[in-house]
Amino acid sequence: MSNNLAIADKLSISLSTVCAIHCLATPVLLVFMPTALAMFLEGEGFHLFLSAVVIPLSTATLFMGCRKHRTWRVLAFGMLGVAILGLAALYGHDWVGETGEKIATLVAATVIACAHIWNFRLCSKSDRDDCDCTAAH
Repeated sequence: MSNNLAIADKLSISLSTVCAIHCLATPVLLVFMPTALAMFLEGEGFHLFLSAVVIPLSTATLFMGCRKHRTWRVLAFGMLGVAILGLAALYGHDWVGETGEKIATLVAATVIACAHIWNFRLCSKSDRDDCDCTAAH
């Protein structure tokens, strides 16, 4: 597997994990942190920033991986997560409230991370000389 693709998959998994941790930890951190920092973490700007990084990186990485291993279900699964994340970031609070937005974001982060793990494994498998991954899919 190309080094850049492996790095991008790992970065996407890490960003999805950071997103999930952020959603789970923010309420606890709000109690212990100064108001200024807490407002940054809780604000829409932070969510939009994470979405602006995760969405293009995940889309590009999954697309490149799928071109390599030809398992397009990985891309479809990942794009489902990206769509949920985008909708949650833009409209979640208005459509389903704060709790619903957090749940949607956690679901999206989990789907995106799972898609990248799946992508990473298939790319690693397709790098082996004894693997004909295209025949199985």
